Amino acid sequence: MEDALTEVATATGTATDPNPVPLRITPDALSQVMSILAGEENPDTLGLRVAVSGIQGVEYAYDLSFEDRTEAGEDDLVYNQGDLVVMIPRDSVDSLWGATLDLPAAAGQGGLVIRNPNRPDPLAGLDIELSGTVEERIDQLLTHQINPALASHGGWASLLEVVDGNRAVVTMGGGCQGCAVSAITLREGIQKAIIERIPEITEVVDATDHDSGDNPYYT
Repeated sequence: MEDALTEVATATGTATDPNPVPLRITPDALSQVMSILAGEENPDTLGLRVAVSGIQGVEYAYDLSFEDRTEAGEDDLVYNQGDLVVMIPRDSVDSLWGATLDLPAAAGQGGLVIRNPNRPDPLAGLDIELSGTVEERIDQLLTHQINPALASHGGWASLLEVVDGNRAVVTMGGGCQGCAVSAITLREGIQKAIIERIPEITEVVDATDHDSGDNPYYT
């Protein structure tokens, strides 16, 4: 059951949905999940639990499983998508808001995919001591925390310059150059980290030449 439910990748994108639920399930994905659920013992008592289980590089990692509906926590968000009961732990709701559970775009690829517009803060929960000029502090953030996270995708980010004292011009290379999600990674992850920790910076500019990327992690 767990193998059949394993989500195989993450990608950006969301869909307009009038229903105020954090995770929308496409009809194709719903059909597959319901088919798997039908093979479970006592399927009428089960719901699909979707949780953020951690961070993989610059993406969230997820855990999908069928669980008895009575096991849902008091603070968990429980709702229906069609005939399927979805259970999301309270601490995963914000990270999943606006995401979509879908089938992979590549033909023949099994499993399910969560397309999530949200990105984890690569520095969340870490107390990094920064010192020196604005440029030196940005370099410290990139070198000691952001680039180790990007390295899992074969990429890196570097500071080109600081313009007018408040605009950091950053470029991305390696697996991030030409990557379909690297611009969002920069906006949602790197920009957030730099602006929150270096108050002089109010804007981060992506100067990456994505058209010349030779081997992006995502295509």
